[in-house]
Amino acid sequence: MTVPEGATVATVDIARLAGVGRAAVSNWRRRFPDFPQPVGGSSASPLFDLRQVEFWLGRHDKPFQLTPIDRVWQSLRGAAADLELGDRIGYLGCFLVFIQRDPARWKTLADKTDAEIVKRLAGALGRAVPEFAHLITDTPDADAVAIVRLAGEAADHDGPRVVFDFLCERYLEVHSRRHTVTPAPIASLMVGLAASEAETLLDPACGIGTLLLAATGISTREFRGQDINPTAARIAIARLLLHAGDARISVADSLRTDAYAGKLFDAVVCNPPFADRSWGHDELIDDARWEYGLPPRGEPELAWVQHCLRHVKSGGSVAILMPRAAASRRSGRRIRGNLLRAGVLRALIRLPATGPTGTVAPDLWLMRRPDGTRRPDELLMADGSAEPERVVRAWDAFAAGSELPPGSRAIPIIDLLDDDVDLTPARHLCTAGASASGYAPALASLGAAVDALAPTLPDLIDVPLRDESVMTTIGELVRTGALTICQAPMKMVTNEDGPRSVLTARDVRLGHDASGTAAALPGAITLRAGDVVTPLSPRVPAVHVVSEGGPLLGPRLYLLRVDTGQLDPYFLAGFLRVAQRGASTSGSSLAARIDIRRTRIPRLPLAEQSRLGEAFRRLMAFEMRLRETAALGAELVERGFLGLGDGRLRPMEAADQPAHGRGRNGEG
Repeated sequence: MTVPEGATVATVDIARLAGVGRAAVSNWRRRFPDFPQPVGGSSASPLFDLRQVEFWLGRHDKPFQLTPIDRVWQSLRGAAADLELGDRIGYLGCFLVFIQRDPARWKTLADKTDAEIVKRLAGALGRAVPEFAHLITDTPDADAVAIVRLAGEAADHDGPRVVFDFLCERYLEVHSRRHTVTPAPIASLMVGLAASEAETLLDPACGIGTLLLAATGISTREFRGQDINPTAARIAIARLLLHAGDARISVADSLRTDAYAGKLFDAVVCNPPFADRSWGHDELIDDARWEYGLPPRGEPELAWVQHCLRHVKSGGSVAILMPRAAASRRSGRRIRGNLLRAGVLRALIRLPATGPTGTVAPDLWLMRRPDGTRRPDELLMADGSAEPERVVRAWDAFAAGSELPPGSRAIPIIDLLDDDVDLTPARHLCTAGASASGYAPALASLGAAVDALAPTLPDLIDVPLRDESVMTTIGELVRTGALTICQAPMKMVTNEDGPRSVLTARDVRLGHDASGTAAALPGAITLRAGDVVTPLSPRVPAVHVVSEGGPLLGPRLYLLRVDTGQLDPYFLAGFLRVAQRGASTSGSSLAARIDIRRTRIPRLPLAEQSRLGEAFRRLMAFEMRLRETAALGAELVERGFLGLGDGRLRPMEAADQPAHGRGRNGEG
């Protein structure tokens, strides 16, 4: 099997092919002058010519294994720019479905010349895979034919499904921030709670199809999805057709152009886009879907909730991921109250943090369409942040009316219908009434958090103090165009009922997500991923790197927006915090001593910046988890006091210890 000219590999690919760690590949690059030079990528993520790497590994007797699937992937990386990679993989997925459905026709076509394949392939795909026909907008070229042939050979070796699953995994490694992918345990949980017996299933914000894919192999027979992104839709439909039977994916904005208007399903699962302020509020004011109230402009997630409910049959279930703030924002309290009064909202489940940086902590809302039977009078609250799987046991017990397991609680709906309608699970699971049953799971949560702390730290070692680096200043970086400094409009005032979410100075200081709201005044600045934010007058060192764009920049904050081709945002944030720390130890007010434009930053190559920036990023993530762990510890202490005080807890005695190991360290 040959490799088309131009196939490339990244460092992580070389490590996988050679069966070594990435550090070993970096060591080879330093030790061996004849190691191939990069032919593309960036200084932080270089790409190497696959043929040159193969030759070098063979010449140096380094064992390696280049499988047929690997050759397909490396050829794709070399043939397409990163922004085109998703579409190429989607089209290749259609081709693999074609092979799976009609292998004989491909074998006949494969014997033709490349020119004949270019001429006939698009038509063959359209006839064999009609579900993909509306997504075919390009015709293959001569370069694509070489990759198609490689994919055909790989499919003969491993099977079309295995080939495409591998390509999707590699693609998500490269573009983890371009697609919102629901983690597999959470996807399985959502499907298990809402769609375990559903024959028809819809995901109106399906992305690359992860939630729908979690339902393959059970009772579901009809899979339907919709997404605004054609690239994601191509990948989703290919995944589903290779794993399931009846699947369709539509490309359009679900809220504005509902491809399934009037159609009802047994269940709906959804992980909608959070904080999308351009969801169509003004266009959809009179939409019939708003059965439980018009979603506020700043609450797009409540629009998705009602869109999902509109598509489920009587008695059918909806499982939707929601930002944690959606359970308590004042602007959404009317809709939350209506969902409770109608008996639609059945459970709120606290989930572990997700996302590329591990900082997005959603809740799972489980709903059921009323079917004319008696309305429920209780709502299940459950904590699945440490062990999502135990939520299934809590839901089964709640539905059966039996005793709930630790970490869950049935709350009378009438108790929730106050002025705030605050449905935050953590608030209701930490009350005195739940102290006895909550101590053990709180202890388990704390133990899990402590165990997870150390791995988040970067590996740092002591080194001799070196000569001071060549320095520059933030002001100089502004003059050279490496970054810009912005501030919010002076008249901006955060308030409870504004339509736009706002990152406040308090959020930056405490490491929280955006918690404020405000009106979008002229000159308001929408934050982007990678923006560096710090208070104008910090009382303590505080710097925040934005992980997900959308909120507005709040008052009394500096925004430093970097040119990522010149400056690493975490590198900048780390040294800005170092400067703040140095000022805070000088004995006077930190705010009085910080002039952000005079802050000194080392002048380093981008690759070195990225290396240091990654260490700073991991320290920031560790700090955030440390705060969360401290909060869990405080909760455990409070539960202990309450339980001992009301007699629901007592000190452990020797007789309570297992006979084989009483006491710590095996002491009797």
